[in-house]
Amino acid sequence: MTMNEQIQKTALELIPLYAQEEADLPDRPLWQHPEIEQVTEALRILSDVLFPGRHIPEPADFQNFFVHQLENAVEFLQVETEKALPFRWMGAADLHEKNPPIDNLREASVEIINQFISTIPALRKLLIEDVKAAYQGDPAALSYAEVKLAYPGLVAITSHRIAHELYTLDVPLIPRMMNEWTHSRTGIDIHPGATIGKGFFIDHGTGVVIGETCHIGNNVKLYQGVTLGAKSFPLDEHGRPIKHIQRHPTVEDGVIVYANSTILGGNTVIGKGTVVAGNVFLMQSTPPGSRVTRAEDGVMVRTKAVFGHGLGI
Repeated sequence: MTMNEQIQKTALELIPLYAQEEADLPDRPLWQHPEIEQVTEALRILSDVLFPGRHIPEPADFQNFFVHQLENAVEFLQVETEKALPFRWMGAADLHEKNPPIDNLREASVEIINQFISTIPALRKLLIEDVKAAYQGDPAALSYAEVKLAYPGLVAITSHRIAHELYTLDVPLIPRMMNEWTHSRTGIDIHPGATIGKGFFIDHGTGVVIGETCHIGNNVKLYQGVTLGAKSFPLDEHGRPIKHIQRHPTVEDGVIVYANSTILGGNTVIGKGTVVAGNVFLMQSTPPGSRVTRAEDGVMVRTKAVFGHGLGI
């Protein structure tokens, strides 16, 4: 068989392996999906709005600078959101019922991005608190500029806060594309569904994983290798994972989780002010002010009432 004949034969064998139906099937080609390059360019532009000066010289007029940058971001996001919206109702029949098709995709995407742009000042306020938390939480940080220019944790939380707003507006695909692109750059994996309070700091960051239904309070600090994950995956009557239920932990205000610790489960609540030592595997809730350490036979939880305010580990 000649090379040309082999190519023709292979092409014919491939055609049945790519479904053409209008459904989100595993063998359907990715036609008309949001473009990764456009999504990440919008993310970069918005990051420049939230932290001006990283890539662009100081403008003569700040208002015109912000208007120009926001217009550029809107141009990218509106087009890609319009492409993404049909994916709301693809998949299982129950998702189709919850997310009926939209009659006017252009109009819907404009409304969504308009709502999203209105959240930018609030995101900026949150990120200022994140910068402060990193500077105050790391003695190696010698300036706020160092945090803003060099800390992967700030890159990750900036991307997350942008993606989370789109996630709450029920934009499919794009929030995950943003956060997975950031994951590949920083080694920090934060699902856009996770809710994270102000003053959040990830020190070092490599290998941190934060699941979709995590609830993280204010002034929480995580070190590298921390996982806030699911303990199990409940299945429906068809054997499929049940979506949008609480599967990941709640971490209350002022908690510190040291390196390589794993906390699992939707019913697990880490109480306010708790300190979790490194290399702990935890699937139980802790009272406020606890000190959680490893023990030979499992996990030891000590409370502030008994052991005082010191770390004690």
